[in-house]
Amino acid sequence: MKKKTTLTLLDPVLLKPAVRASFAKLSPAVQWRNPVMFVVYLGSIVTTLLGLQAQQDSGFILTISAWLWFTVLFANFAESLAEGRAKAQSASLRGLKQSTWAKKLKDPVHGSTWLPEQAENLRKGDVVLVDAGEMIPLDGDVIQGVATVDESAITGESAPVVRESGGDFSSVTGGTRVLSDWLVVRITVNPGESFLDRMISMVEGAKRQKTPNEIALTILLVALTIVFLVVTVTLLPFSIFSVQAAGSGTVVSITALIALLVCLIPTTIGGLLSAVGVAGMSRMMQANVIATSGRAVEAAGDVDVLLLDKTGTITHGNRQAAAFLPAPGLTEAQLALCAMQASMADGTPEGRSVVVLAQRLGLKDALTGNTQEVAFTAQTRMSGMDVTHADGSTRQLRKGAVEAIRKHVESLGGSVPAEVVRASDDVARRGSTPLAVADGKQVLGIVELKDIVKAGIKERFGELRRMGIKTVMITGDNRLTASAIAAEAGVDDFLAEATPEDKLKLIRQYQAEGRLVAMTGDGTNDAPALAQADVAVAMNSGTQAAKEAGNMVDLDSNPTKLLEVVETGKALLMTRGSLTTFSIANDVAKYFAIIPAIFVSTYPQLGALNVMQLGSPNSAILSAVIFNALIIMFLIPLALKGVKYRPVGAAALLRRNLAIYGLGGLMVPFVGIKLIDLLLVALQLT
Repeated sequence: MKKKTTLTLLDPVLLKPAVRASFAKLSPAVQWRNPVMFVVYLGSIVTTLLGLQAQQDSGFILTISAWLWFTVLFANFAESLAEGRAKAQSASLRGLKQSTWAKKLKDPVHGSTWLPEQAENLRKGDVVLVDAGEMIPLDGDVIQGVATVDESAITGESAPVVRESGGDFSSVTGGTRVLSDWLVVRITVNPGESFLDRMISMVEGAKRQKTPNEIALTILLVALTIVFLVVTVTLLPFSIFSVQAAGSGTVVSITALIALLVCLIPTTIGGLLSAVGVAGMSRMMQANVIATSGRAVEAAGDVDVLLLDKTGTITHGNRQAAAFLPAPGLTEAQLALCAMQASMADGTPEGRSVVVLAQRLGLKDALTGNTQEVAFTAQTRMSGMDVTHADGSTRQLRKGAVEAIRKHVESLGGSVPAEVVRASDDVARRGSTPLAVADGKQVLGIVELKDIVKAGIKERFGELRRMGIKTVMITGDNRLTASAIAAEAGVDDFLAEATPEDKLKLIRQYQAEGRLVAMTGDGTNDAPALAQADVAVAMNSGTQAAKEAGNMVDLDSNPTKLLEVVETGKALLMTRGSLTTFSIANDVAKYFAIIPAIFVSTYPQLGALNVMQLGSPNSAILSAVIFNALIIMFLIPLALKGVKYRPVGAAALLRRNLAIYGLGGLMVPFVGIKLIDLLLVALQLT
């Protein structure tokens, strides 16, 4: 059970620093980075100066100026609040950075002398011993021992995890604590480069790079701002000419033109754009996923191909040896004994389960002679043992994927019996995984491994399909097994008997078609594909190579988190699109409020456009400016929390967006501006 503390928006821990930062961000060096809000910033300065020197209407001008300053401050507050939430999430991580002592192996070549050493003095390649109750000083890989480790301070998961040498669960993180037994760890980073250090810098980094979509949207907002700026500037000479030609009326004031400009440019999304981006990374952090940049979060929202490992993602990942199916003329005991001996060098859970199943039959390893282990690799997809007897003869015991064993025995001049092929096909059709066992060029039979497809995964894939995302299952199993599980899970395609090279080739193939690819991995053999993928989620329990290659790290080491990552990325894009739609739409209402107000004295016919029946020109202008400021404040929770993700297609999403935020953006300002106008008139403030 996870125990997470989440801070509400009204928490003083967040509010007080955000308010202070809002004023600190009034520096011109900060404001000019946001072109839309920089225009509002300049307008605030100009109206302030005009109000201070005005002989008449100074109160009105200074009131307009005050609300323009509030508009800038609310935008600063939104960004500061988003940054504050991200910084608050890393407070517990900073607490983990403490001076730690470790037992360092001084002479790994000639002896095993362990001497105390501060963590700050350790370097990449050093070997340390961590006993029960001690902190792991820096990130590393377990090279000896098996122990339970408390990673709750980083992952939020109270249940301890097992870390052991070999396999994909050998990576340990600095700042976590060994609860039982002991571990010998080879340090893989230097001080200041640990995963904890990188997490803190990711979360707290002051210089958040803008994402491509954010840059494109900023360019659009700047273009709209320039258009409205040109239009507004031309209104002054037009007003002067109109008054002179009509012989009556009042020339529009600089204050009114500034108010018109601020209300017409997309200040709502301009003020919230940065906050939305920061909040996207913050929401990833809440899901226990560390993104190296906003680009990775945004790319997750654009992904249209998901590559998912079968084991642990689509299935529960606890494939266990369930049965021995011997070839004709052989007994189950003969097959089981050879399978056990061939699995001694296989450190994978599947390999260990073969040994356990054979031992349940009462078998014991009785190999004589010199033995040489043949470790399992992703390339060979088999493990085994070479046994050299006293007379010089050699036995090659192998266990692995059926196709890999077939190639092996054929290279020795043997072949796979038809009965064994049929048994393998039967196992595959049941959705289980067949492993073949060979002694030299003789195939002894099949070991059946069973796994179970996770409940509800088919429905999740259905949701992704409706979003236009293609799902591809990656597995080292043969095509029959892969096909059976793919059909049961409901994935769109699968890659069977996959090697690291195959994964890399598949990703490049999809990218060549112009598609964005996401994948997850935890092993060193996944690193090339992770580096190539557009969104690469590495497991925190995986190897250092995988974490270095990925652009996201899942602290929970849950492969299915990739689906949540995509949903969070989609929600980020939906939030940005919804706020943009609302911002542009609500400018229409402000047009009906201000244009009649500033030109009605010259052209009385424009009074027909005063559809809101606002009290006076000054009241109309002030009401629009106040609404323009307050709407940013009211939309801050939506920008930080995000629009709720819905698994619908692009067309349906567009219709919903226009119906809610487009129509809402048109209607809300009419209501809001009218209510503010009524209040101003009632209080006689205009």
